[in-house]
Amino acid sequence: MPPIAPDAFRTQPVLTGDLTRLEPLGPAHADALADHLTRLHPDVRRLTGTHTRFTRRAALDWASTRPHHHDRADWAVCDPRTRRLIGDCALIDLSAPDARATYRIALYDTARLGRGIGTQTTRLVLDHAFDTTGLHRIDLQVYEFNTRARRTYAACGFTEEGRLRDHLYWDGRHHDAILMSALSTDRPRT
Repeated sequence: MPPIAPDAFRTQPVLTGDLTRLEPLGPAHADALADHLTRLHPDVRRLTGTHTRFTRRAALDWASTRPHHHDRADWAVCDPRTRRLIGDCALIDLSAPDARATYRIALYDTARLGRGIGTQTTRLVLDHAFDTTGLHRIDLQVYEFNTRARRTYAACGFTEEGRLRDHLYWDGRHHDAILMSALSTDRPRT
Protein backbone atom coordinates (compact mmCIF):
# COMPACT_ATOMS: atom_id res chain seq x y z
CA MET A 1 0.00 0.00 0.00
CA PRO A 2 1.57 3.32 -1.04
CA PRO A 3 1.79 6.27 1.36
CA ILE A 4 -1.09 8.69 1.31
CA ALA A 5 -1.05 12.46 0.75
CA PRO A 6 -0.14 14.62 3.77
CA ASP A 7 -3.38 16.55 3.23
CA ALA A 8 -5.47 13.38 2.92
CA PHE A 9 -8.26 14.94 4.99
CA ARG A 10 -8.62 18.10 2.87
CA THR A 11 -11.97 16.86 1.58
CA GLN A 12 -14.14 15.47 4.31
CA PRO A 13 -17.57 14.08 3.50
CA VAL A 14 -20.70 13.88 5.59
CA LEU A 15 -21.02 10.28 6.79
CA THR A 16 -24.51 9.05 7.61
CA GLY A 17 -26.18 6.13 9.30
CA ASP A 18 -29.57 5.59 10.88
CA LEU A 19 -28.20 6.44 14.37
CA THR A 20 -25.72 9.16 13.57
CA ARG A 21 -24.76 11.85 11.09
CA LEU A 22 -21.09 12.88 10.97
CA GLU A 23 -20.59 16.38 9.62
CA PRO A 24 -17.18 17.97 9.06
CA LEU A 25 -16.67 19.98 12.24
CA GLY A 26 -16.47 23.70 11.66
CA PRO A 27 -17.85 27.14 12.49
CA ALA A 28 -21.47 25.96 12.18
CA HIS A 29 -20.89 23.70 15.19
CA ALA A 30 -18.89 26.16 17.28
CA ASP A 31 -21.65 27.37 19.61
CA ALA A 32 -23.03 23.90 20.33
CA LEU A 33 -19.53 22.50 20.82
CA ALA A 34 -18.64 25.33 23.20
CA ASP A 35 -21.84 24.68 25.16
CA HIS A 36 -20.90 21.02 25.58
CA LEU A 37 -17.20 21.51 26.31
CA THR A 38 -17.71 24.21 28.92
CA ARG A 39 -20.25 22.01 30.75
CA LEU A 40 -18.66 18.61 30.13
CA HIS A 41 -20.43 15.92 32.14
CA PRO A 42 -18.23 14.35 34.86
CA ASP A 43 -18.75 10.86 33.35
CA VAL A 44 -17.57 12.08 29.93
CA ARG A 45 -14.52 13.70 31.55
CA ARG A 46 -13.65 10.44 33.30
CA LEU A 47 -14.26 8.14 30.31
CA THR A 48 -12.11 10.32 28.06
CA GLY A 49 -9.55 11.26 30.73
CA THR A 50 -10.17 14.96 30.09
CA HIS A 51 -8.48 17.13 32.71
CA THR A 52 -8.71 20.28 30.56
CA ARG A 53 -11.29 22.88 31.57
CA PHE A 54 -12.42 24.54 28.36
CA THR A 55 -13.31 28.20 28.07
CA ARG A 56 -16.03 29.23 25.69
CA ARG A 57 -13.60 31.38 23.67
CA ALA A 58 -11.10 28.52 23.30
CA ALA A 59 -13.85 26.10 22.21
CA LEU A 60 -15.24 28.59 19.67
CA ASP A 61 -11.77 29.29 18.27
CA TRP A 62 -10.91 25.59 18.09
CA ALA A 63 -14.11 24.68 16.23
CA SER A 64 -13.73 27.54 13.76
CA THR A 65 -10.21 26.43 12.75
CA ARG A 66 -11.00 22.76 12.06
CA PRO A 67 -11.60 23.17 8.30
CA HIS A 68 -8.06 24.58 7.93
CA HIS A 69 -6.34 21.44 9.25
CA HIS A 70 -5.93 18.99 6.39
CA ASP A 71 -3.74 16.59 8.36
CA ARG A 72 -6.67 15.57 10.56
CA ALA A 73 -10.36 14.87 10.13
CA ASP A 74 -12.77 16.21 12.75
CA TRP A 75 -16.47 15.39 12.64
CA ALA A 76 -19.41 16.68 14.61
CA VAL A 77 -21.45 13.68 15.74
CA CYS A 78 -25.05 14.76 15.24
CA ASP A 79 -28.48 13.25 15.74
CA PRO A 80 -29.56 12.32 12.18
CA ARG A 81 -33.14 13.56 12.73
CA THR A 82 -32.61 16.82 14.62
CA ARG A 83 -29.01 17.55 13.45
CA ARG A 84 -28.24 18.46 17.08
CA LEU A 85 -24.59 18.02 18.13
CA ILE A 86 -24.20 15.09 20.52
CA GLY A 87 -20.44 14.51 20.30
CA ASP A 88 -17.36 14.69 18.15
CA CYS A 89 -14.83 12.29 16.72
CA ALA A 90 -11.59 12.63 14.84
CA LEU A 91 -8.73 11.00 13.02
CA ILE A 92 -5.62 12.76 14.31
CA ASP A 93 -1.84 12.36 14.30
CA LEU A 94 -1.77 11.42 10.62
CA SER A 95 1.43 9.80 9.43
CA ALA A 96 1.04 9.97 5.66
CA PRO A 97 4.17 7.89 4.85
CA ASP A 98 2.88 5.12 7.11
CA ALA A 99 -0.79 5.51 6.09
CA ARG A 100 -1.69 5.64 9.78
CA ALA A 101 -3.76 7.83 12.12
CA THR A 102 -5.21 7.82 15.62
CA TYR A 103 -8.94 7.72 16.35
CA ARG A 104 -10.79 9.44 19.18
CA ILE A 105 -14.45 9.94 19.99
CA ALA A 106 -16.46 11.67 22.71
CA LEU A 107 -20.22 11.49 23.06
CA TYR A 108 -21.44 14.32 25.28
CA ASP A 109 -25.04 13.27 25.76
CA THR A 110 -24.70 10.56 28.45
CA ALA A 111 -28.35 9.53 28.01
CA ARG A 112 -27.42 8.25 24.54
CA LEU A 113 -24.57 6.01 25.70
CA GLY A 114 -25.16 2.30 25.11
CA ARG A 115 -27.49 2.82 22.15
CA GLY A 116 -25.08 1.94 19.33
CA ILE A 117 -24.23 5.51 18.33
CA GLY A 118 -20.54 5.12 19.17
CA THR A 119 -20.38 1.80 17.32
CA GLN A 120 -21.99 3.20 14.18
CA THR A 121 -19.86 6.34 14.34
CA THR A 122 -16.68 4.28 14.65
CA ARG A 123 -17.67 1.99 11.76
CA LEU A 124 -18.47 4.96 9.51
CA VAL A 125 -15.09 6.54 10.25
CA LEU A 126 -13.22 3.26 9.70
CA ASP A 127 -14.99 2.62 6.39
CA HIS A 128 -14.12 6.13 5.19
CA ALA A 129 -10.53 5.94 6.46
CA PHE A 130 -9.77 2.58 4.88
CA ASP A 131 -11.92 2.64 1.74
CA THR A 132 -11.73 6.30 0.71
CA THR A 133 -8.69 7.86 2.36
CA GLY A 134 -6.47 4.79 1.96
CA LEU A 135 -5.26 4.49 5.54
CA HIS A 136 -3.77 1.14 6.51
CA ARG A 137 -3.71 1.47 10.32
CA ILE A 138 -5.85 3.28 12.87
CA ASP A 139 -4.93 3.15 16.52
CA LEU A 140 -6.43 4.43 19.74
CA GLN A 141 -6.10 4.46 23.50
CA VAL A 142 -8.96 3.60 25.85
CA TYR A 143 -8.85 3.52 29.64
CA GLU A 144 -9.13 0.13 31.29
CA PHE A 145 -12.30 1.11 33.20
CA ASN A 146 -14.15 2.13 30.00
CA THR A 147 -15.48 -1.35 29.30
CA ARG A 148 -18.32 -0.17 27.06
CA ALA A 149 -15.89 1.60 24.72
CA ARG A 150 -13.53 -1.39 24.75
CA ARG A 151 -16.40 -3.66 23.65
CA THR A 152 -17.40 -1.17 20.94
CA TYR A 153 -13.87 -0.95 19.57
CA ALA A 154 -13.50 -4.75 19.55
CA ALA A 155 -16.84 -5.10 17.73
CA CYS A 156 -15.58 -2.61 15.12
CA GLY A 157 -12.40 -4.61 14.45
CA PHE A 158 -9.86 -3.11 16.86
CA THR A 159 -7.41 -5.53 18.48
CA GLU A 160 -5.71 -4.98 21.80
CA GLU A 161 -1.95 -4.50 21.36
CA GLY A 162 -0.79 -3.61 24.84
CA ARG A 163 -1.15 -1.13 27.63
CA LEU A 164 0.36 2.00 29.04
CA ARG A 165 0.60 1.28 32.74
CA ASP A 166 -0.65 3.94 35.17
CA HIS A 167 -1.24 6.33 32.26
CA LEU A 168 -4.11 8.30 33.82
CA TYR A 169 -4.51 9.57 37.36
CA TRP A 170 -8.22 9.86 38.18
CA ASP A 171 -10.31 9.62 41.33
CA GLY A 172 -7.25 9.21 43.52
CA ARG A 173 -5.63 6.35 41.65
CA HIS A 174 -3.72 5.46 38.50
CA HIS A 175 -5.34 3.65 35.58
CA ASP A 176 -3.89 1.84 32.57
CA ALA A 177 -4.61 2.89 28.99
CA ILE A 178 -5.26 0.02 26.60
CA LEU A 179 -3.67 0.35 23.15
CA MET A 180 -5.76 -0.96 20.26
CA SER A 181 -5.51 -0.88 16.48
CA ALA A 182 -7.42 -1.82 13.37
CA LEU A 183 -5.74 -2.60 10.05
CA SER A 184 -7.25 -2.35 6.59
CA THR A 185 -6.05 -5.91 5.94
CA ASP A 186 -8.01 -7.22 8.94
CA ARG A 187 -11.33 -6.30 7.37
CA PRO A 188 -13.35 -8.97 5.64
CA ARG A 189 -13.49 -8.57 1.86
CA THR A 190 -16.88 -8.83 0.21
